[in-house]
Amino acid sequence: MSAECMVTVAEIENRGRGLVATQPLKAGQIVLRDSPVLLYSSLLPSSSSYYCHNCHKTLQSSSSSQVCPSCSVVFCSPDCLTAAASCSHSPYLCQALSRLRNCPDLPLDRQVQARFLIAAYNLSLVNRSEFQVLLNLQGAVTDDDITAANSLHPLISSLFPPSSIPPLELTAALLAKDRQNAFGLMEPFVEDRQRSVRAYGIYPKASFFNHDCLPNACRFDYVDAAAENNNSDIIVRMIHDVPQGREICLSYFPVNLDYSTRQKRLLDDYGFNCDCDRCKVEANWSDNDNDNDNDVDDDENEEQLMEEEQDEEMAAADAENGGDTDFPHAYFFMRYMCDRNNCWGTLAPLPPSNATPSTVMECNVCGNLKNDAIGSQG
Repeated sequence: MSAECMVTVAEIENRGRGLVATQPLKAGQIVLRDSPVLLYSSLLPSSSSYYCHNCHKTLQSSSSSQVCPSCSVVFCSPDCLTAAASCSHSPYLCQALSRLRNCPDLPLDRQVQARFLIAAYNLSLVNRSEFQVLLNLQGAVTDDDITAANSLHPLISSLFPPSSIPPLELTAALLAKDRQNAFGLMEPFVEDRQRSVRAYGIYPKASFFNHDCLPNACRFDYVDAAAENNNSDIIVRMIHDVPQGREICLSYFPVNLDYSTRQKRLLDDYGFNCDCDRCKVEANWSDNDNDNDNDVDDDENEEQLMEEEQDEEMAAADAENGGDTDFPHAYFFMRYMCDRNNCWGTLAPLPPSNATPSTVMECNVCGNLKNDAIGSQG
């Protein structure tokens, strides 16, 4: 059975559309492979030159790299440049990126939004059916989307003939779809520095996954490892067994974030408050009153480290006591969160081989493999 047949879209009470299991699912099973309808760089030109503008792989050598003579973006090979020129790197997009390079005072967040709009309107020119897929994604327009549209619409409009300038309302609607549906493709993991997003992609099937702070699935990407024709695909694998009819959820960010940070990000970026089982418990913790706006960064960092140490201590106590503490995610933290320094990734078993569950867990951030002696648990 193909991965896409293992989940189906369903209306879920108080959560809108989501994906549910059509059969009992085992740990490590791949439930979705998805390709993006569009990709766009999230980095400044000086940093984006480390990655191919088409497939977004890390550039290995300058000898094989190809630079677009018009807009100066870099491709990893002549083949990648040729492939891009046939669709994603049209004359319109090339002209638009050149124009964007002449706007150095544009804040980074606006530059990233401008790159998305350029990619989206380019899609409307080269592939109307895929553009319609983008328009059909969920995404309620907020005041922030309208503000961003007002700021960027003059730049975007200047790239169109006067007779075909898109309406401001469409620009705002597209920004809302991007904000609520984009997945980040991260830079390679390095233990001693913070990672950034190298590119964002809109994945139409994966956009149906709802969030849970204790997810039962996680997504993997292999941008630098896979073949060029599918290296930007994402793969969603089960973390543990679930029964038929259960909703399959991802976490929209690392699971180690504290309650107040999670709630703020979900409200700001996705427009909802989370009331999952974990959040219901943590909302009542007295030590969650840590969102004082007057705290300096050093205090916040120290407090987060203290929280993480407390979480680990409570997790160990919970494991010793058979799961009796008021800490439902203790087992999840110990079993499914990568313990590599500065990683905070989620572990999922490798796909089963001939229906035999794998005992090897893979981190979806750093890629480390870990032998799991416990075995699959639901």
